[in-house]
Order: sequence, then C-alpha cells, then structure tokens
Amino acid sequence: MDSQSDAQLTSTGEAKRGGKMVWAAIAAAIVFMLLAIIFASRFGGDPAISSSPLIGKPAPTAPITLLDGTGEVSLADFPDDIIVVNYWASWCLSCRGEHPALLQAAADYEDRGVTFFSVNYQDTHDNAVGWLDELGWSEETVYVVDEGSTTAFAWGVLGIPETFFVDRDGIVVGKVSGPVTYSLVARTLNQIIEGESVGDIKTGDVENR
Repeated sequence: MDSQSDAQLTSTGEAKRGGKMVWAAIAAAIVFMLLAIIFASRFGGDPAISSSPLIGKPAPTAPITLLDGTGEVSLADFPDDIIVVNYWASWCLSCRGEHPALLQAAADYEDRGVTFFSVNYQDTHDNAVGWLDELGWSEETVYVVDEGSTTAFAWGVLGIPETFFVDRDGIVVGKVSGPVTYSLVARTLNQIIEGESVGDIKTGDVENR
C-alpha cells in the first residue's frame, strides 16, 4: 500500500473518531438539558437544594405570641389547613422584596384552606409594626413574634427570609431559603393541594443580624 493510501486511511479513521466524539458531546448535552428541565419543572427555576431536617416530620405547634399582644396562637388552632410559615424582620432587605408576594398569595388562597403565619424574628415590636404599617398588613395572615427565637430553634431557621409549608396533616412538606415570589408560592401551594411533593428550595442567601 502506497503512502497516499495510508494517508487516506489515516484521515478516514480520524474522521470517524471525530464524528464519534461529536455525537458523544451531543448526547451529553441532551442529557444535561433533560435534567435541567426536570429540575426546572419541579422547582420553578434553577434552585439549589437546602436540606431541612423537618421535611416529612410534624410541624412545631408550641404556642407563639401574637404581634398585637392579645394572646397566643398555635398552628394546631388551624386543623386541616395548609399553613405557610414565613420568618422575617424589619432589618431584612430580602424580606421587603418578597412581602407583596406573600400578601397577594394570602389573599388568593384563603378560600382554599390556606393560612399564612408571619413570624417576626429578632426584631423590636415598634420596628416590626412600623415596617408593616409601611408595606402593608394582610387580613388573611396571622402575625406573631418569635420571642427569644424559641420557635426559630424548633423550626431550624438558619437565617431569613425562610418560608415553610405545612400540609393538611400537619406535616412539613416544603421549605424555601431566601426570598419567595408569588409564582413560587402559588406553584408550591398548588402542588400541596394536589398531593404532590415539594421538598427544599433555595432562591438566594438568607440574612442574619
């Protein structure tokens, strides 16, 4: 076989190997895209997982003080409701951004058996009330204050904002670390109402004092 034939065979072999590499790269890209679609469809974006030891366990039901000082309330006072528990403070910038979404969701889902608990965390009473006076109160929301961070410890709060979702059986089925949007809250509540799993979602960093 002459040198020209050898060169042709070498070229043909390299072309075949190159073609295989291209197809392998295309296959890997398709797999990556499918995984991205699965995560996006479940979590509504590109969230990172933020594991909570409470997922799948009964929600804490210890009494907590109402923000208006008229007494105490417990999640157990709302049997058969889906409950959204949101931790916030007047010093939390992300909490300010998510507040309108929580107000709207509380109003929209009240008639579907959903109760919102708004838990003021490591704040002063005057600052909390002033913040709500500025940004708006919700008639459909239960406002409480976490005195001494006792409930935050029970919930495993790492920073704020953090939002927990409790199903009608009193089981914690979801948690969002970072600020929520209306679409995320609505999608999560719809999943719970339909009996689907939720899990842990991270939308951004949480804040601490």
